[in-house]
Amino acid sequence: MTAMPSIAIIGAGLTGLACARVLAERGVSSEIFDKARGPGGRLTSRRLPGAVVDLGAQYFTAREPRFAARVDAWRQAGLVAPWPTRLWRVEAKGWQPHRDDQTRYSAVPRMSALTRALAEGLTLHVQTRITALEQQADGWWLADDQGQEHGPYARVVITVPTPQAEPLVAPHDAALAADCRAVTQRPCWAGHALFEAPLPPPPGVDDDWQAAFVNSGPLSLVSRNDSKPGRTGQGESLTLLAGPAASADWLEDDAETVAPRLLSAFETLYGRPLPRPRLLGAHRWRYAQPAGQVSGPGYRLSAQGLALAGDGFRASRVEDAWLSGHDLGQALAAELGH
Repeated sequence: MTAMPSIAIIGAGLTGLACARVLAERGVSSEIFDKARGPGGRLTSRRLPGAVVDLGAQYFTAREPRFAARVDAWRQAGLVAPWPTRLWRVEAKGWQPHRDDQTRYSAVPRMSALTRALAEGLTLHVQTRITALEQQADGWWLADDQGQEHGPYARVVITVPTPQAEPLVAPHDAALAADCRAVTQRPCWAGHALFEAPLPPPPGVDDDWQAAFVNSGPLSLVSRNDSKPGRTGQGESLTLLAGPAASADWLEDDAETVAPRLLSAFETLYGRPLPRPRLLGAHRWRYAQPAGQVSGPGYRLSAQGLALAGDGFRASRVEDAWLSGHDLGQALAAELGH
């Protein structure tokens, strides 16, 4: 007879996968549930005709020693590589090279390849939106939007954005619901543009620029997806991330309206006419990243067996998402005697 899974994890982003991997290493079984078609969360990529674009995080850094050690292992395995190495900064007065001592990484050949690699060997239920939890005598049960029930589980880990986590925990734990409400999540519009021809070099800028921080207008970051490791054969393509203010102002607008705005804003900053895009679109992240930093261990764990994790309980970097899940996994394994 198969032993019942000990842990249910809601959300197959980096936090949920990091938690599940620790549990697996400690001999604790888990099952992961996600509403999307595959793992990824904000490390999401989209396949388009002739190109792959990253729509969430464009790169990540490794500052905390434990995460840095894990990134070194990923790099040796060929899962990540340094990018961007030719970074610029765009101010109202023009473009300037951006130089610092921080190494940045991109997954190979797309950001979602990292989460797919981390999901290998784990039990993952995709296209399964969990809508309610119920505690019964034999453990926790999960209900999905198709009327199916999953369980029982000894513990439930919730790694989705806090506004989506709150209605799941509120009927069972007022303190966890308050923890969710205490985290402010900011939206972000992510546009993408594919071109038939290469971009002309902007005035005074090297034509091999890879990404640019933008400190003027509605944009916050522009990246050239075709310059990323493993994607040099695809055509010219951009990801255009809007800043927090513009994303909030445009939150309820449709993608067909927002995408041309993002491209027009970039063309104004670029200083030269752009080729006509062969494909233009945008994706809205309603809960893109937490604002500010919170105290505590980087997760929340209740005596009832419910847990919250994610970058909202640490800070907004990719490494914070991983650390939150990793540390919670260790805490759960210890609690269960593994």
